[in-house]
Amino acid sequence: MRRTLKTTAEFNGVGLHGGQPVWMSVAPAPAGTGITFIRIDVPVEHQTIPAHHDLVTDTQLCTRLTNEHGVSVGTVEHLMAAIAGCGIHDAIIALDGPEVPIMDGSSAPFVEGIVKAGLSTTRDGVVGIKILRTVEVRDGDKMARLEPSDVFEMRFDIEFADRAIGAQSGDCKLVNGAFASELSDCRTFGHLSEVEYLRSIGLARGGSLQNAIVVDRGRVLNPEGLRRPDEFVRHKMLDAIGDLALAGAPIIGRYVGVKAGHGMTNRLLHALFASPDAWTYAPVQPGLGLDAMSAALPRTGEVTALAG
Repeated sequence: MRRTLKTTAEFNGVGLHGGQPVWMSVAPAPAGTGITFIRIDVPVEHQTIPAHHDLVTDTQLCTRLTNEHGVSVGTVEHLMAAIAGCGIHDAIIALDGPEVPIMDGSSAPFVEGIVKAGLSTTRDGVVGIKILRTVEVRDGDKMARLEPSDVFEMRFDIEFADRAIGAQSGDCKLVNGAFASELSDCRTFGHLSEVEYLRSIGLARGGSLQNAIVVDRGRVLNPEGLRRPDEFVRHKMLDAIGDLALAGAPIIGRYVGVKAGHGMTNRLLHALFASPDAWTYAPVQPGLGLDAMSAALPRTGEVTALAG
């Protein structure tokens, strides 16, 4: 069954990089609409930006989509992860600025808003992208791969010089609401020196300890500390889920990332669709994909993450 929202969810926040206030709504849409962004602050004929990997134009600091008129929306990955994690297939996302609000730096506020708005289902079947053979992209010691699996699952490895992060690995089988209960609250992160540099060139104006984890010389600077010991690798999984959601249909397969970021995952989708023998459309079985029903679900998903 396809899902949309029952009522409209609204969000207010600031853009991470521009720092400007942003209002955003996620509204119900008819079956078959897919996920579409609408920039209500530009002329109506230029407003529509489909959530599709072919429209990704920047992956340096976030995932940015740009339409044929040059109108863009940035930092879509946390919202797209929440939409995928809640099993939303059709929605209209309206916003009055060039960035999705950063909220607390995770997907949890979006999941909570969607759950509060409620979900509506139709009898239309959901078709997913089933991986038939392995597709991989590499860049030095970075790698992203999709391989066959009967459910959507993920493996991720990261390694950072700062000992506050270090090496972490995570394995996820994202079934039965595991996204909402295991990954959605994990925040974006960065090193203090990176934040200072970005601000010096006019970026990260909306960033703060309220919407990101900041580390420096082996310390987490946020007074409240981490939400989970392995929050860093779990957030990288969250990012990958949001970027994979731009495939246009749920992935039925296993994603493996090693030091991968937005750019690697987008390259992987391009490589996948350039290889027609590597995938096929197939029905998605309920409960075997990203279809969390509530952020308050018990931890029934199989998620194991090991901090190194």
